[in-house]
Amino acid sequence: MRGIYSSKKSIIFKVIMNHKVVISISIVSLLAITWVSWVTWNPNRTNSGIVRFLSIDDLPQAKGDERIRLGGLVDNGSIVIAEHDQLECKFRLKQGESTVDVKFIGTRPDLFKDDAEIIVEGNYLNDLFVADQLQTKCASRYEGELRNESSYNLKSI
Repeated sequence: MRGIYSSKKSIIFKVIMNHKVVISISIVSLLAITWVSWVTWNPNRTNSGIVRFLSIDDLPQAKGDERIRLGGLVDNGSIVIAEHDQLECKFRLKQGESTVDVKFIGTRPDLFKDDAEIIVEGNYLNDLFVADQLQTKCASRYEGELRNESSYNLKSI
């Protein structure tokens, strides 16, 4: 009798444990699906992870709270660093004949200078692009050395 009782007990224990595993997996799956859905269709559009890359000519179509990415060249002689805060600067970004004034507060890359090819990210408000990210593209002087196969020193490898 004792053997039958213990085998029934172990069967009931296994059934209960199987239900706990199924319930646990179901809860974890439901949470994962809810999280993915929330991230995908986030109702908070002001902090959306999507950033459009626009041309200067398309800026008037952008909404004030929309994050935008622009690329172009720093206009010659347009960089002005604020006297009261060395991290604040204003400059003009140009794409062909089009230009826009940009304000940036933060650490500027070493390659940031006149005619540098840059990418800025931020918001367009009242005819001023307020950037919170500034990146310079890699200088072409480095690209020439990499393209020239004769400059490779294969003996040292």
